[in-house]
Amino acid sequence: MNPRKIEKVLKRLSKGECDVRQALDELRTLPYDDLKFAKLDRHRELRKGIPEAIYSPGKTDGQIQRIAERTLERGDEAVFTRMDEDKYRLLRKRLGARVRWYPEARIVTVGVTRRPAKGKVLVVTAGTSDIPVAEEAAVTAGLLGCAVDRLFDVGVAGIHRLTANLKQFESADVVIVLAGMEGALPSVVAGLTSRPVIAVPTSVGYGANFEGLAALLGMLSSCSSGIGVVNIDNGFGAGALAAVIVKNKYPA
Repeated sequence: MNPRKIEKVLKRLSKGECDVRQALDELRTLPYDDLKFAKLDRHRELRKGIPEAIYSPGKTDGQIQRIAERTLERGDEAVFTRMDEDKYRLLRKRLGARVRWYPEARIVTVGVTRRPAKGKVLVVTAGTSDIPVAEEAAVTAGLLGCAVDRLFDVGVAGIHRLTANLKQFESADVVIVLAGMEGALPSVVAGLTSRPVIAVPTSVGYGANFEGLAALLGMLSSCSSGIGVVNIDNGFGAGALAAVIVKNKYPA
């Protein structure tokens, strides 16, 4: 962050030397916050509509705590993905109620305030084993300002469970569909709805599933149109993409 640059931009705006849009364009390019071991992208939400997310595995307790502390010092927000309970409890003990944990989604937020909900995302799973990744997608979309509905355990092994709930698709702007095994459910859903479908292959399945690779290849090879595919178990990516679609449909 460069306070002098901010001051310069604001002075130009106050003098009428630039308009609000031009000022925003300049502010979007401000520097990151350098912690040496990490460089926090403070203006990602200004540029993309999505705040920076911190992938927790591989980071030390001290690194996570420093990122969280710096975030709060700056009055910013942070979302930590794939965080385990021990790291959450350390953060909670140090920073108190400003830290919130979503255990099924394995997401921890620091300083995050809820956005007013716009649009609706429907999160669908083939089985109950897909729920942890589904919750990561659902919580992410919710944190980014989307209303979220859930429809779990409606896989192709009992397709009547899906067809009995088709009314839920009518109110959704985007549908996120998660499946392991052979990954067939997104193709079926995309053939039944006009909504954009975000397919998420999960690592659920027996040996020849190859930890989600079979589902990924099946989704990439879908004969149904209107499907986008994210990486294996990437619930955060699916939730973020859904939020971008909704935000562009309902701009502030």
